[in-house]
Amino acid sequence: MKLKVNGTEHQIDVEPEMPLLWVLRDELGITGPKYGCGIAQCGACTVHVDGQAVRSCQLPVGALAGEVTTIEGLGSPEALHAIQAAWIEHQVAQCGYCQSGQIMAAAAFLDVNDAPTDAEIDRALSANLCRCGTYPRIRAAVKTAAAKLAEA
Repeated sequence: MKLKVNGTEHQIDVEPEMPLLWVLRDELGITGPKYGCGIAQCGACTVHVDGQAVRSCQLPVGALAGEVTTIEGLGSPEALHAIQAAWIEHQVAQCGYCQSGQIMAAAAFLDVNDAPTDAEIDRALSANLCRCGTYPRIRAAVKTAAAKLAEA
């Protein structure tokens, strides 16, 4: 089966019920999405499918319809996405495990809400868990990214 990830087409030979997360990590070597819970409850595995945030640990690759973008495809070291730059500016990461999922969820959220309130940010990202508790910095980073995206 064919799979387009971060702009590159891949031919993979896997069972259609294999979760997208395992295809990304084990078959393609893309390790940004993390295994957290395996039941779509923590958000560490969040990726985009055609711009929509999805939990890759529960999405069978055979049910996939669309292009996948992982944290590796969101921006580059030379050209960070606004949310990635804001993450660095606000020093959001502590342990960093949840960060790729948090960033991917935030990027998808900012695609549909370019001027979010604190309550909207909290609601939109509430299903992405951070054991380090950096939620105030996450909120600040999302607001900074929203402002930068509005300028562009």
